Amino acid sequence: MLRLIGSRRVRLALAAVVVVAAVAVAVLRFRRGPAPSGPVSGAAGNGEAPRGSDAQASGVRASGARASREAAAAAPWPPVPVLGIPTDADLARYAAAPYEPGELPPPRPPLDEAARRRVVRWGAAAIALCVLVFAAQALETAVFSDETATGPEYTEEHVYPEDLQDLFADRDCTPPTREAGGMLRTFCVAVVERTPPASGDGDVPEDSAPQAEDLSAAARGEAAEPSGTAPDEDCRPGTGTPAVRKVNPRVTRAVNRQWARIERWLRANAPGSHRTLAPPARARTIAVAEAQMGLRFPDDLRASLLRHNGSVHAGRVWGFGFLMNESLGVRAIRDTWRGLCETDAGDGADDPRSDWWDGRMIPVGSDGLGNHLVVDSVRRDVGGTDHEGSMDFAPGGVRIRSYHALLKLTADALERGGSIGFWKPVVVGGELDWTVADG
Repeated sequence: MLRLIGSRRVRLALAAVVVVAAVAVAVLRFRRGPAPSGPVSGAAGNGEAPRGSDAQASGVRASGARASREAAAAAPWPPVPVLGIPTDADLARYAAAPYEPGELPPPRPPLDEAARRRVVRWGAAAIALCVLVFAAQALETAVFSDETATGPEYTEEHVYPEDLQDLFADRDCTPPTREAGGMLRTFCVAVVERTPPASGDGDVPEDSAPQAEDLSAAARGEAAEPSGTAPDEDCRPGTGTPAVRKVNPRVTRAVNRQWARIERWLRANAPGSHRTLAPPARARTIAVAEAQMGLRFPDDLRASLLRHNGSVHAGRVWGFGFLMNESLGVRAIRDTWRGLCETDAGDGADDPRSDWWDGRMIPVGSDGLGNHLVVDSVRRDVGGTDHEGSMDFAPGGVRIRSYHALLKLTADALERGGSIGFWKPVVVGGELDWTVADG
C-alpha cells in the first residue's frame, strides 16, 4: 500500500503516526498492570471435591509440595556460598561507606482531562489525515488506471532541443510519427530559394521542380488542404474519448523555469498583473477540451496551463497575457475555437496558415477586438490572427518557434528591459502593458 503514496513526506508522516500509536498502546498496557489470573476451571473452581484422575493428580501435587517444604526446612539458611564464607578481614577490605538514600523526585502527575482530550484529538486528526491521503491516492489510481496507453508524446522540441533548433532554421521538419514496428520517423526538407536557370544551360526549369512545401506535404502523407468554398475540415468537433496524457517531465521543468522568472518579475514590478494569474488547470479538463476540439495541445502549452489556467480579471486590471493579448484558460480556448470555426464556415484559402483562421489553430490569447494569439497544433509555432482577414506567424516581426519560446522571450524582455520584436513590455500604475517600441 505504501507504493500508492507517491510523496516521500507523506510516507514518513504515516510511519511516524504508526510509531506514536504503538508507543501509546505500550504505555497504556504498562500502566494497566499484569492481567489477573483466571478462575480455576473444572469442578475445583466450584468448590467441589475432585474425582477420578483429577483426584489422583491433586494428590500427587499435594505430596510434591509437602516434600518440597520438608526439604527446605531441613536445609540450613542462609545457604553456604559456593566460594565459601568471607572472613572478617575480607569484609573489612571491601567495606564501603554506608548507603544513604537521597531525596527522591516527586512523582510525575498524571495527565488531566483537558490534556487527554487534546492528545485524543490530535491522534484522531493524524489518523484521519492518513486515511484521507490513502483514499485520494486510491481514487486517483482507480480513475486513471483504465486509460488507454498512448505511449510517450514526441514533439519537435524532443527531437531537436531548443539549443539545437537554430541549426535547422533552414529546414521544414514535420513532427515525428510512429510507424509499424515502433520506429519513429520524421522528414526534413531544406528550404532554398530557387533562381531561374540561364537559358540554354540544360538545367531543369523552375516550374517543373517541386517546391519545398509540396515535398514536405507529400513526405508527411497529408491530404491536400481544402480549397475553394469547401468547409474547413479542421473545424469538425472531435468524437474521441478524453484521455489524460502525461507531460514530458523535461518540458514541464523548462516551462516552470520560465514561469518562475515571469512571476518573480511581476511580483516585484507589476503586482496588479501578478494577481490576475489564474490557478492551475486540471489535466482532465485539458483532455476533455482536446477531445471536443479534435486537436492535441503541444506539451509546452499543456505544461503552462497546468501551472496557470490563463488569467482572470482582478477589478479593473486587465488579465496578464503576451503581446497585447490576454491569456485564455482551457474552457475559453475551447469556446473561442468553436466561435471562430462557426464564423469561418467556408474556407477559401489554399494554405491554412495564410487565411485569417483555420481549425487546426489553438487560440491562446485574445485582445478583445477580435484578434487572437494562436498556436499551430501541427507545426507548434506561435502566430496571430487578424479579424480583417489575415494570419501571420511572425508576431511582433519575429518568429516564435513554440509556446515555451514565447515564455522565454517574455521573461528575457521583462528582466532585461528589452522587447519581443516591436512589442515592448512597460509598467503603468503597477500593471503590465505592451507598447510599440520606438524605432
